[in-house]
Amino acid sequence: MTTTGEDHVTARGGPWWWERRRSAVLDVGLAVVSALECAVEGVPFAWEAGIPVAVGVVFGLVAGAVLLVRRRWPIAVVLVAIAVTPAAMGFLLGIVGLYSLAASDLPRRIIGSLAGMQSVGVLIVMFVRLRQDIARGDVEVGDWLVPFASVTMALGVTAPPVLLGLYVGARRRLMESLRERADSLERELQLLAERAEERAEWARGEERTRIAREMHDVVAHRVSLMVVHAAALQAVARKDPEKAVRNAALVGDMGRQALTELREMLGVLRAGGDGVRSRAGGSSVPLAAVGAAAAAAASRVVVEEPAEGPSLAEIDELVGQSAAAGMVVDLSVEGEYRSYAPEVEATAYRVVQEALTNVHKHAAGAKTYVRLAHRVSEIAMQVENEPPSGVGSSAGLPSGGNGLVGMRERVSALGGVFVSGPTDAGGFRVSAVIPAS
Repeated sequence: MTTTGEDHVTARGGPWWWERRRSAVLDVGLAVVSALECAVEGVPFAWEAGIPVAVGVVFGLVAGAVLLVRRRWPIAVVLVAIAVTPAAMGFLLGIVGLYSLAASDLPRRIIGSLAGMQSVGVLIVMFVRLRQDIARGDVEVGDWLVPFASVTMALGVTAPPVLLGLYVGARRRLMESLRERADSLERELQLLAERAEERAEWARGEERTRIAREMHDVVAHRVSLMVVHAAALQAVARKDPEKAVRNAALVGDMGRQALTELREMLGVLRAGGDGVRSRAGGSSVPLAAVGAAAAAAASRVVVEEPAEGPSLAEIDELVGQSAAAGMVVDLSVEGEYRSYAPEVEATAYRVVQEALTNVHKHAAGAKTYVRLAHRVSEIAMQVENEPPSGVGSSAGLPSGGNGLVGMRERVSALGGVFVSGPTDAGGFRVSAVIPAS
């Protein structure tokens, strides 16, 4: 962060009340010059007042040295300058004092009042001294010149320093305001950068979750069926060679389909030349690109499936694949089928697909009921299986624990409701309701 505003002042602080060292040096120099001037002017003042010269010199030194506090107490400096005006001393004291007063943050009425008092004091003293000089014969001028000279002198020693001080003070306040705005803008930019980093981190986490969910949907169901068919193949290889051949063909077809989909997803990762370099120096691909590839691959259950993704019209085929793997599946549909938004149909399809996959994993041989209900403003689905009978093949499928989580995330993202849990009969039920629009 750059040093502006208060940080800038603190970095260059001076002694006592001075903000900078050079300001202290300047004020000390001005105070010394003013004190010497007033000391010299104190000699004729002492002669005229009939006091010892030493007293006049000391008085001048003290009065002139008041300029040292012009930044902290400008009012006191101007009052001292007004007080010594009748003694015809403190010319520098008055000018610098008025300048310091006008450049300060004091109210304008105070600045105007003290400047007016100083101007009136100079006017009176100048008028009286000129009249005295004319009376003594030291100066021979017309009577009209006395007031003119007095007014000119009063304005000359008060107006310029006041105007200059007002300008410098306004400029200083403007600069301080700009520094404060710069500091505020810098803080806002830093806060925005932190929030942007947080949003980016959140987006990366969301994208990772979406990629994991899509890859799970692509691979889990088909590989689960492959494992089930492989287990059945092992069981009937010797007893029924023809059935074993059919199961082997199914395993091969499903394996090729799974490999095709995986190649489409992982092909994006291999195209590292156009990706963004990772922090470790290797190539990486934006998560959004991987997620898009995963979603595209997940939207196809078979190679010939339409590019827009799975639909409820393919539920019969999905149930048929599970039935071919040895599962007893009962499908019932209520209401008239109609087209829904692509994301609604894809989510409903994935819920049924993942629920059937879980039955293959955890309840081999259990009878399963798949129910769909097309309602006015929503679509409901339920997949319920009976307790495992122990008759089906036990394929020993592993579970990643992400199936139910992925289903819940999909349904919740569309504003639907997802419920899952064991039944009283010892089976398991998965239910979901998704708004139709």
